[in-house]
Amino acid sequence: MTNVQLTLSDVQFAYEDWSVRFDFKLDAACFLAVIGPSGAGKSTLLNLIAGFERPCGGHIFANGDEITDLPPAARPVTMLFQENNLFHHLDLHTNVALGVSPALKLTEEDQKRVADAIARVGLASKDHRLPGELSGGERQRAAVARALVRDKPLLLLDEPFAALGPALRADMLNLVSDIHHETGVTIVMVTHHPDDARRAAGHTAFVAGGKVVELDRTDLLFVRDDVPGLRAYLRA
Repeated sequence: MTNVQLTLSDVQFAYEDWSVRFDFKLDAACFLAVIGPSGAGKSTLLNLIAGFERPCGGHIFANGDEITDLPPAARPVTMLFQENNLFHHLDLHTNVALGVSPALKLTEEDQKRVADAIARVGLASKDHRLPGELSGGERQRAAVARALVRDKPLLLLDEPFAALGPALRADMLNLVSDIHHETGVTIVMVTHHPDDARRAAGHTAFVAGGKVVELDRTDLLFVRDDVPGLRAYLRA
């Protein structure tokens, strides 16, 4: 997995009378949390990076190479959603293996990657269980394992742990943080919980009104009083 620097240069997207405009750069191996009020454009930001939405202006670069017009499958990106999107008729091992090959044509080395990823998220003893036989936290761990075997240098997290209780959410954030430190993957995580940013992210962006109002080190951002709208958001 190669570290990736991400750049959004005046990236614009509009739907009816609503629009966003993003312009910022992330260093390679950065862990960025994205916070802000509902409707601010946080999920749209991830969808633009992943290629699920097409901008009406601007450019997106990964390590200096433009990816603005690439289809999602050709981008160096894995996206993890709140819904884990596991196939309920397939066991955990097979669900994770789909991250390597949608046709499930795996070499011996591929099989080892799948087994290692499942073990890394603490589910080695449950690899033949169906998703319905796993807890919510275990299903999200399986989704993280599938992201690991995809071996993409940019991981996008769209509130993947929002449905979990505080203890389980903290466990998952710790797991993702550990993986970040071990692999150097660049992470962009949307969350409605500022404490998630404090726990896991080295940097945090406050998004409001369809733009990044401020991006700073997490520990510095949360004590600043000069960021428009941030204090009101944190008190809400």
